[in-house]
Formats: sequence, structure tokens, C-alpha cells
Amino acid sequence: MGAAPSTEAEREPLLAPTSAAGTTNSQPAVNSRVYGRRWLVLTLFSLLALMQGMVWNFWGPIQNSAAKAYGFSKSDIAVLVLWGPVGFVPWLLFMWLMDKKGLRASLLLSAFFMLLGSTMRSIPLTDLHLRRWLIHGGQFLNGLAGPTIMSAGPYLSTTWFAPDQRATATAVASLVSYLGGAASFIVGPLVVPAPNDSLEGGATAAPLSPAFIQRRIQMVLYAELAAIGGLFAAVLLYFPSRPPVPPSVAAASQRLSYRSSICRLLSNFRFLMIALAYAVPTGVIAGWSGVLDMVLTPAKVSQVDAGWIGFWSIVGGCVVGVAMARFADSIRGMLKLILVLMLAGASLSSTWFTLTCLSTITHLPVTPAILYTSCILVGIFINSSVPIFFELFIETVYPVPEGITCGVVTFLGNLAAGLLLFFLTFYPTNLSWLNWCVTGSCLFSLVLVLFFRESYDRLYLDVFVSV
Repeated sequence: MGAAPSTEAEREPLLAPTSAAGTTNSQPAVNSRVYGRRWLVLTLFSLLALMQGMVWNFWGPIQNSAAKAYGFSKSDIAVLVLWGPVGFVPWLLFMWLMDKKGLRASLLLSAFFMLLGSTMRSIPLTDLHLRRWLIHGGQFLNGLAGPTIMSAGPYLSTTWFAPDQRATATAVASLVSYLGGAASFIVGPLVVPAPNDSLEGGATAAPLSPAFIQRRIQMVLYAELAAIGGLFAAVLLYFPSRPPVPPSVAAASQRLSYRSSICRLLSNFRFLMIALAYAVPTGVIAGWSGVLDMVLTPAKVSQVDAGWIGFWSIVGGCVVGVAMARFADSIRGMLKLILVLMLAGASLSSTWFTLTCLSTITHLPVTPAILYTSCILVGIFINSSVPIFFELFIETVYPVPEGITCGVVTFLGNLAAGLLLFFLTFYPTNLSWLNWCVTGSCLFSLVLVLFFRESYDRLYLDVFVSV
């Protein structure tokens, strides 16, 4: 059922392979070419992804401060994080725009939503009730940028980069958004002080006033607004949808139409299998890391320490993800094996963390070093698997356009995160069930990947057709 590889007709490239005489079918051959400007395009896209991730994860790491300054409850913090997955509801519209109008139009629209959302949440109203509504509205608009920001990385890498750089470019474009979330774990707790009454051992200094905490929060909001405004102007001035000459045969090959692509994806059992293997653990980890401060509070971990744990788990995942992508570029056809190793490590480390948090039952030692190590390893293994999953998706369903393929899987991942955060609004007190969800999602994904049959249709086109 939809598991057959692409046909020879679908593999037909627009860049015809060159014969010994320099022509094919009596037509002049067209050469592929890579441009130095591809790095500028990748940098602009990555910086927008960085800011989108920072805005999305701003409130979770400072939940105690937000509660003191604006009266947010734990359920409110969960909803603020939930707006990210909710922004994926109109994902079909964004994928259609990317397919029909190109990356420039869809990225400009996403950057505009980010700019408008950052403006709304930065308006310094004294009416806290109205201010909270503006903050929620700003987070929702930032979430609307998610479908393009989180899905377009593989499309950008195929459009601009040569085959031996594609996985690396995909890793950079898709993981920088996670790096923005990591930066929030540090920027928020370091700039915005935690209330004295939330510190371990009780308050020893004069209580911090809500007005002071609001001013520190406002400082970060203004800084993020200025950065997003500058990036929007840069994309408006220069961000071409594609280079004048494609960088590879696959980049110039004919693709399925939008409607045919959606039908093919939804009827392809192998794709749905690997899509679930990606969506469940990454969605659960995204929701879990967004409220990591709440998860670690029962273990007597402070707001700043929880921020550092979240920071290193995501940064480690980004570094390892780029390294694994570079390895996949140099040794092709090993994507499934890399994923199996990563998911096995994620399953073991998440089980370790979950059992450690249940120390009253398991009697395992609970030390800061153990909490740091186990939690960071979970983030490293899951986050670093994202670009490898993306490359495997595209190879599996080629010639479906990259933007549509990754749009579907990121929607499923955000659906999983949204469901997790939705349940969190009803059960915000004892969060041990949330840790078990992380462990179960890793094991579920590992089983699916083990039974998945990989194929490399796009690699076939570049390696054999272009030779």
C-alpha cells in the first residue's frame, strides 16, 4: 500500500546527464552549480529559526518569575508553550504557499508573524489582564511561523546545496530552532531573577517586587523584538527562493503536484511508519523540555539550574546532530543504523532519568550530577536524530517535494507535543507521568525504526543518473 519506490518516469531529471560528446538527445547539457551565496541564505534562515525557538520557549524557564510578575499559573505556562504546536493547525496552507510561491514568500510571511507577535507581547500595558491576553496572542503568532521554520530546512538544503553537503545543511537549518530554545533556558533565568520565595531554604533577602521582575522581562522582550525586526528587514532585502542554476540533478528533477504529494504520503505505509517514529518522541520531548523547570522542581532543582540542564541537552543535541549529519554525508546509505543507535541511547537515558526521579520507590541515588547527565543525554540523543529523520523521510518518498514531506511530519510532531501539553493543563501537579511518556515514546520509536525498510530514491538519482 503505497510502499513501492518511485518509477523511472518520476526519477526523470530536468538536468539531463551529459554524454561523452557533451550532449544528450541532441540537446545541450545543463551543468549544475553551487553558489557561495547559499551560506548567506542558510544563515538568514537559521537566525530566524533561532529567534522563533527563543520566543516559543521564553516563558517555561522563568515560570516562577512569570507567576510573580503577571499572575500566570502552571496551566497558563503550559498554554503559552502550547501555542507553538497550535500554530501548526493551518500547516497545509503554509506548505501550499511554499510549494506554489517558493521559500521566499513563505519565509517572509512567517517572519512577519514573528515580528507582529513580538510587538504584541512587548506592549507595556499596566492592565495585567489585557497584558496577559497580548502575551498569549503574541505567542500564537510566533507559533504560526513554525510550519515554515521547522519544515523548510531540507527544502532549502536540496535547493541550494550539493549532494555531499545536503545532510549537513539540513542539520544546521533544522536544529538552530532547537538552539533558540536552548538559549531561552539561559537568557531567561540569568536576566530575569527568580522570586526570593521560590529559592530553596527560604528567602534570605528582601522580596523582589513584581514591578522589578516585569522590567527585567520587558528588557528581554524588547531585545527579541529588535532582533526579529532586523532579520525581517534582511529577508525582505535579500532572500531568493532558488539559485539561477540548480546544485544537483535531484534539485532540478520533476516533483509531484501538491495534491498528488499529500495523497501519496497519506497512502504510503512506510512513510507513516517512520513519520510516527519521528513525531512521537520529538513531540513529547518538545513539550517536556518546554516545562522542564516544572518537571525538575520536585527534585529541588532551582530555576537557573533547570535552565542550564535544558540548555546543555539541546546544545549537545545540536552539536551531535551536525556531526552525525556530516558523517551521513560522507558515508551514504547508513541513516537507519544511525537512528537505531540514537534511539537506543535515548531509551536507556530516559529510563535512567525517570527511575531517578522516582527515588522514593526505586531507591536510586539522586544527585545533581545524575540529574544533569541523564536529562542531558535524553536531549542529545533525541534532538540529534532530527536531521537524520528528515533525510530519511525525503529518500523514502522522493519525488514528493521536501517542504511538503517535512511539513507533514513536523505537524505530527507538534500534534504530539500539543496533546501532551493539553493533558498537562489538567494534571499540572504530579509530573511523574510526563517522564514515563518520554521513556515510552523513545521505546516506541526504536521499535518502529527497527522494523522499517529503508530506501534511497533521491540518492539513486544523484549517484547513478547524474553519472
